[in-house]
Amino acid sequence: MKEKNESGFHYLYDHYAGALYGVVLRIVQSKEYTEEIIQDVFVKIWNAIHQYDSSKGKFYTWMINIARNTAIDYLKSKGFQNELKNQPLPDFVYNSAELSTANNSSDFIGFNNVLKGLELDKQELIDLAYYQGYTQNEISEKLKIPLGTVKTKMRNALMKLKDLLKDYQ
Repeated sequence: MKEKNESGFHYLYDHYAGALYGVVLRIVQSKEYTEEIIQDVFVKIWNAIHQYDSSKGKFYTWMINIARNTAIDYLKSKGFQNELKNQPLPDFVYNSAELSTANNSSDFIGFNNVLKGLELDKQELIDLAYYQGYTQNEISEKLKIPLGTVKTKMRNALMKLKDLLKDYQ
């Protein structure tokens, strides 16, 4: 990939597109938007491959962060927000059962099962922050709990997740 070899890109896409698709779908909850975002994600990975540093983390984690951030940026973009406002109601309402990640169709690495190892309040924090794109300040306001509590619980949740994920490496 760092040598900009097309076969490296094809390997990357063939082996990771499904998992990254699942991450993006969980965030945007629309197959149409997910397909568009996935294209952007792979272009970003291709263009930013020189920024990857293996001493800072795994390649897969780096790619997931790019996918997650791209999906959240897309949801917060003015173009997307305007598009939502201009859609008629039947097109705006989606079939939540079909798009739900509870059916595990988009949970390629079994992360839903890992999350179940956390307390419910910590699962909610992870969902709000990593899948819905809320900041810690926004979570504090939404849940009506102090910001310090959000930060502490989030840190504890991430440490627990790190411990739970050791079995998956």
